[in-house]
Amino acid sequence: MTKPTTVVGVDVGGTFTDFFSFDESGKRFAAAKVPSHRGDEARGFLEGLGTPAEIMALASIAHAPKVGTNALLERKGARIGLITTRGFRDVIEMRRRDRRNTWGLWGDFAPVVDRDLRLEVGERTLAMAQWVVHQVVQVLAPGCVPLFLTDGLKEYTTALLTHYGHWVQLPRRQATGPAPKPRWMPLPQLRYAQVVKTVRRRHLVAVTHRVVFGTLEAVQQVLATYGWQINTAFVERLNLSLRQHVAAIGRRVSTLCKGEDGLRQQLGLYHVYYNFCLPHASLRHPLLQPEPTHGTGSAKCWQPRTPAMAAGLTDHVWTLREVLLFRVPPRPQPAGV
Repeated sequence: MTKPTTVVGVDVGGTFTDFFSFDESGKRFAAAKVPSHRGDEARGFLEGLGTPAEIMALASIAHAPKVGTNALLERKGARIGLITTRGFRDVIEMRRRDRRNTWGLWGDFAPVVDRDLRLEVGERTLAMAQWVVHQVVQVLAPGCVPLFLTDGLKEYTTALLTHYGHWVQLPRRQATGPAPKPRWMPLPQLRYAQVVKTVRRRHLVAVTHRVVFGTLEAVQQVLATYGWQINTAFVERLNLSLRQHVAAIGRRVSTLCKGEDGLRQQLGLYHVYYNFCLPHASLRHPLLQPEPTHGTGSAKCWQPRTPAMAAGLTDHVWTLREVLLFRVPPRPQPAGV
């Protein structure tokens, strides 16, 4: 079976659909036109390509719909929004090609996206990385240096080195001259690896591992105890669960979570729901004897368990009513207060 060598380019216009084909083996080309069908542009597209057998014999098809381009230029398409990096909100109005008067203050330039539909998103900064690492250090035992696994954000390296570093006096390399200055170095027991993902055109093409502090053997030795590998799947799964249950994280909502305080309260409620009310399939235990159900379905073979049950904090799956009616005991006060 010979490899297809014909490439076809299609341009869907308002009146005609243009076709251009090029045979790479014979160095031949051809052009054709078919009438376009307003509202059903795919009809002219398929009529020009021919039968399904002829389409399957093609090496590739390049599609450029002029209808979509015209709708964009004439501002007749659907209203769209723009999510951009913080500080680049007005870039589409500062560009020069579509402006009749580049440096003037007046004109009839209409941007593709209205300014109130442009949302700025801030990038992750060193301050954010420092805050995350600081929160982790606060809940660890004194002197505990765990294994850290993150994505490829370089700010995590600086944040970890800030919290888990110490001054080291380097030895002299020569007998004369000034002594070398002390350097801030990572602790010998610090182990840190990154999961670096390569994305091209919004598609994941490669995943590599990078050991920043420690050795690969030391990192794998810690993970082998639990049968794990270097990855960030757990935190990615948690982020997805948060976005699925707390809508205010992913988009603007008309609820009480418009401010930071309301969002923190909803996250606190979801934290309790996730650990006390939501059974996890990976934590369930098989029953010694299947139990009949109240309906007509099959017998119950598994005992549902939540993370709180697995940690020994409770013996049953809580309902949301139990959570809301639970009286939180007062915090113990220090002696003499």
